[in-house]
Amino acid sequence: QVQLVESGGGLVQPGGSLRLSCAASGSIFSIDDMGWYRRAPGKQRELVAVTTSGGITNYADSVEGRFTISRDKAKNMVYLQMNSLKPEDTAVNYCTARIRRTYYSDGINYWGNGTLVTVSS
Repeated sequence: QVQLVESGGGLVQPGGSLRLSCAASGSIFSIDDMGWYRRAPGKQRELVAVTTSGGITNYADSVEGRFTISRDKAKNMVYLQMNSLKPEDTAVNYCTARIRRTYYSDGINYWGNGTLVTVSS
């Protein structure tokens, strides 16, 4: 079994900051990419940030310069530091990870259940 559990969401005022955390647990041989997606009210799910096992990062244009993704490989965790938050950042944020459960397994995408970030004054 593999589980991804997010934490750190909540209500914050515009201009504020939040740090999201995601912990992967269970039967894990290795983790390739890890990242964050979000779904805002009335919108499609979109990529927020992704980091590869080699440390390469990619961000959505809308969060570039404000958000930072990072990993702790030893703890199987990924983080999203969100600064200068805007009302349009309001969304359910989902952690995702591509995980190989055994040496012989292909990577499979896993998803957390999401954590809500609400940016409002």
